[in-house]
Amino acid sequence: MTDTSIPSADQSLDEESAPAATTEEAEETQGEAREKKAPADSDLFRQSEIAADYVEGLLDILDYDGDIDELVSGGRPVVEVVGGRLQNLVGQRGATLEALQELARLAVFRQTGSPSRLLLDVGGYRAARRKELAAVAKNAVEKVKEYGEPVRLEPMSAFERKCVHDVVNAMSGVESESEGVEPSRRIVVRPVAD
Repeated sequence: MTDTSIPSADQSLDEESAPAATTEEAEETQGEAREKKAPADSDLFRQSEIAADYVEGLLDILDYDGDIDELVSGGRPVVEVVGGRLQNLVGQRGATLEALQELARLAVFRQTGSPSRLLLDVGGYRAARRKELAAVAKNAVEKVKEYGEPVRLEPMSAFERKCVHDVVNAMSGVESESEGVEPSRRIVVRPVAD
């Protein structure tokens, strides 16, 4: 992904020519950078509110009914849409949901000027898919342990790969890594080298 951010007015464009900072100033700057990297829960909740407003507008245009919940979970803003007749918003294997999530993230970026790690779920799809992926990961781990050979899984979205990596990393004797390029990026589960 290309960084298209524009430096803020208070940010120096020519930082190389600035005098060297003292250790104390450097520690202050690093502390400020950490604060910027980890937004406060109030900022994350604001991001979920912006995204929820955007999604609500889409639902109105499409004439779909759904209840929208905004929350912060696991250090990320989350928007959940629940209701009947929402399968079209998920699409085949979650493709439409992924696209809607990116649009909602763009809406947040336009209002805040900061990229968002927003997670959008429609009709509980992500929760159900997480369970399916845990079963896929456990099955792959069993095959790797039984045969001692790497197992390549089908191509997955970033969300799906993260779910599988989490399950595999929690098990001993195996490791996982992603290979390939989007949209054909996949996970390979292999035995840990002794």
